[in-house]
Amino acid sequence: MKSNILGVKVDAVNMDGALSKIEQYILSGRPHHVITLNAEILYTAQDDPALLEIINSAHLITPDGAGIVWAAKHLGQPVPERVTGIDLMLHLMYRAEERGWRVFLYGAAPGVAEEAAAKLMEKHPELKIVGISHGYLDDEGEVKLRQEVRDAEPHVLLAALGAPKQEYWIQEHLGALSVPVNMGVGGSFDVIAGRVRRAPLWMQRARLEWLYRLIQEPKRYKRMLNLPKFMLAVYKEGKS
Repeated sequence: MKSNILGVKVDAVNMDGALSKIEQYILSGRPHHVITLNAEILYTAQDDPALLEIINSAHLITPDGAGIVWAAKHLGQPVPERVTGIDLMLHLMYRAEERGWRVFLYGAAPGVAEEAAAKLMEKHPELKIVGISHGYLDDEGEVKLRQEVRDAEPHVLLAALGAPKQEYWIQEHLGALSVPVNMGVGGSFDVIAGRVRRAPLWMQRARLEWLYRLIQEPKRYKRMLNLPKFMLAVYKEGKS
């Protein structure tokens, strides 16, 4: 089941449903693109046909963000719950350890992915992290990275390049890398590494994570201006 929001069909899944789909992708062995979609990126895609096409071509689009959950409910196509990128990633690491899936971490500033990997290994001693790279690579570094991914043959590639850059990167290399599950995780490595604090649980439950991030990073205010525009667009769609 899917919810159609401003021309994007978001999967109406909960966490267990998303994990089940990911497991099916890994068992198939074929490359798949997973996007955890928030309102900011969905609204940006309204003026970016290439991005909109990439989102709609993804195999799994989860409702990441209070805005997506609100929009789906407002349009009469509710989703069960938020399935955020960082939460999906953390749950996926439990299953990867159990199943023996190989994981490759790519992105963030130099040193961050290594720190995130170390934190993940503390919680999951049997987790198979088969590759790590920061996201500040030149052309030569990119070529080397792609070969490292092919050689490592991971089941899961997590790209922390920030949206929508990570979505463009995954789509461009999806077929050549042949990784069963490719997912953009934004700033998740920074949070897991402990360099950035996530909003307190009460703010997450109150759907105020966006406010916490804005307080931490005031420069995000221009991007946050897309949120009321997104709401207005959803209101208009609901009346049409």
